[in-house]
Amino acid sequence: MKKLQISTGILRNAAGEIFITQRAADAHMANMWEFPGGKIEEGESPELALARELFEEVGILPESAMLFDKLEFEFPDRHITLWFWLVDSWQGEPWGKEGQPGRWVAQKDLLAEEFPPANGPVIAKLIAQA
Repeated sequence: MKKLQISTGILRNAAGEIFITQRAADAHMANMWEFPGGKIEEGESPELALARELFEEVGILPESAMLFDKLEFEFPDRHITLWFWLVDSWQGEPWGKEGQPGRWVAQKDLLAEEFPPANGPVIAKLIAQA
């Protein structure tokens, strides 16, 4: 079974909105919304992967990141470990650098059904804290 480690950023602005992006039509969990991020490369820490992925995907450089949650999730064909980082300050303005749609959503208005199932517990936690 394939094992993946993924580092994602929960980008939250001063208004309490979260920036999310839409997965590509040809990706695993196609067209669902997600927190930007990606695979942790061999020899890379979760923090370094977060910074690299956020720059590659949404064009920002995080100034600080706090671990919000870490979850394990199993799909029929893969086992994933997800590192969710709360990012409240960054350089630049997030946008879909790889052509993917992106939008700001009020933290309390996040909808778990729009995200891959592994994100459900984190979305519930975010809504409870909104």
